[in-house]
Amino acid sequence: MTPYPKKILSLEEQLQALREAKMQIDSVEEAKKALTTIGYYRLRGYCFHLYRNESKEYKPGTNFSNILKLYQFDTALSHLLFSMTSQIEVALRARLSEALLVYQDALILMDSTVFRSKEYFWKNLAALSSEVARSNDVFVLHHYENHEGQIPLWAAVEVMSFGTLSKIIKNLKTGSGSAYSVLAAYYPYQSIRGNMVPPSQKMLSSWIQSVSVLRNICAHNGRIYNRTISTFPELLDRDKIVPAPPHNGLYQIVLAMKYLRPSNQIWIEFTASLKSLFAEYNGCFEWKRINFPPDWEAHLQI
Repeated sequence: MTPYPKKILSLEEQLQALREAKMQIDSVEEAKKALTTIGYYRLRGYCFHLYRNESKEYKPGTNFSNILKLYQFDTALSHLLFSMTSQIEVALRARLSEALLVYQDALILMDSTVFRSKEYFWKNLAALSSEVARSNDVFVLHHYENHEGQIPLWAAVEVMSFGTLSKIIKNLKTGSGSAYSVLAAYYPYQSIRGNMVPPSQKMLSSWIQSVSVLRNICAHNGRIYNRTISTFPELLDRDKIVPAPPHNGLYQIVLAMKYLRPSNQIWIEFTASLKSLFAEYNGCFEWKRINFPPDWEAHLQI
């Protein structure tokens, strides 16, 4: 095996590397604590935009304390987003389960006739089967012992991953009287003519997928700030940034969260918390690093 060209840095060497790159460190004690509880490499992600590759130095005035505060902002933002995406996910599970009851079949998830693509039906069923097999929830064990291992849809919906949930919804057949029509009725939006209309399957699926991606980033403690999130929720024209940004980011997915809100009250409380968080960390972050336009508050109103 070819040796990796970079050496492992000790704590003192990490501090020295930061100093040599012109990072200002006002408190060595604060820096050491951060490096041993957060990590050198993780913190590097919050100062990529301040580093100049040509000179191998940070921009003048780059301070370790400010980087640490930016990390703290991102962490608080992640916790807030995770809470909201979790509420969206829970409501979506309940609503999908209710929507599928139109078929009056507890094992409808095993029936390919209600899904558009038979290929994706089998792929999704395989994923669901694996998720059920990994579960040790009491209600799953109950069905093993008392119902010959048959898992009804309301139980299956609770153990499937957010990703599988998204894929199953995307593959449902549509039309009058379908489970999709029942589910979509929970998420109407106001058309350009002022009418409340349910989203198309393509639109709703794009919202769900993007929120699923964000939830997974938050769940795994991934960085949100200054990150390109390669998913494309289908936004309403009135919420699009003009001209379009070079890449998608947090703002676009927050809009998808608005469209998927479990209730107006929950969304109002979330946006109030988001506004308070932005105010608390005002000056330590750049709006463009999260893709938020100047009029973001107007777009998040309902």
